[in-house]
Amino acid sequence: MSNSWNSPVYRLIPGGNSVDSKLWFTKKTMSNSIISQSSKLINKLLSRNPRNEEVLEPPVETDPQKIYQELDSQFVPRDQEYIKRTKNLRLLPLEPFRRGGKYSYAEWSHVVGIFQTIMYMHLENKQNNRVLDIGCGTGILGIAAEPFLGESGHYVGIDVLKEDIEFCTEHFPKETYSFQHLDVHNTVYTPEQASKHLPWDQPDNSFDLVTALSVWTHMTEETAFYYFKEVARVLKPGGKALITFFHLDDHYEKSLSLRKEGEKGRYHMTPQSRWVFKNSAYESKYFFCVGKVPENAIGINVEGMEKMQNEAGLKRIAYYPGNWKEIPGAYFQDVMVFQK
Repeated sequence: MSNSWNSPVYRLIPGGNSVDSKLWFTKKTMSNSIISQSSKLINKLLSRNPRNEEVLEPPVETDPQKIYQELDSQFVPRDQEYIKRTKNLRLLPLEPFRRGGKYSYAEWSHVVGIFQTIMYMHLENKQNNRVLDIGCGTGILGIAAEPFLGESGHYVGIDVLKEDIEFCTEHFPKETYSFQHLDVHNTVYTPEQASKHLPWDQPDNSFDLVTALSVWTHMTEETAFYYFKEVARVLKPGGKALITFFHLDDHYEKSLSLRKEGEKGRYHMTPQSRWVFKNSAYESKYFFCVGKVPENAIGINVEGMEKMQNEAGLKRIAYYPGNWKEIPGAYFQDVMVFQK
């Protein structure tokens, strides 16, 4: 056969798995339809084994969630090999254990940085601190707190979810971390647990810092007041508490006219209309909710916040409004710092 451009010359390309890589037609005048028909025929032939049996292609994963999980399991360990300047990020968990309203690896890293910075700003001593984290989840604030524990400090995480406590106990260094399950009821998270209120199994005046990320946003009035007094009890004199809220203040009231149905937030990726606290939570005049089950998300108005602080004997010393109010914020929820 002539090897000129006027003849239907083709050659096999080694290593290919389909006709598109095995067959290279060089005759310029051959029509696209003939090439297409030839490709289909040869692909069909290539899909059979010597005994003329159909060879099944391995299934291709199409579930985005499963694809993300697989990518995450490969990416995170590799990414952590490149950490140079932020040692505590080595503790970031894999996808199955990133819970608590924050799921993305990038967002976990971002939130750790935010709260590590706020802790640094408000801790009088930068090392050897005792930190109590309420509603620790799978340890996002435990990661943020690590630089401030030093050689003699300690972090204690408390949560109502047993599975989170079990994960943290295995995941974090036992020399500086310990975790406790609080067997109390929450309508959303632990409806099967019967106890209403239990004091934390921690001594009075024993912690430099108490933290709680998205915990008081799921508490009823009675529960919130009870545990705010627990915060005051376990703090050392002069100790600080770093707690997030949905605070229904002037920033919130001004945001109501800005919110548009069906649109995501200006500075966050959740619906603007989701964060309208118009229903009283169990007939409270201080606590309000966004849906039929109050504990899904609860906000506290100004009067209720002042009453809770005063009854606990804590003074608010810093307030960082959150971007859920459709304004730029340090974090999504409102962050407040209190002092005993």
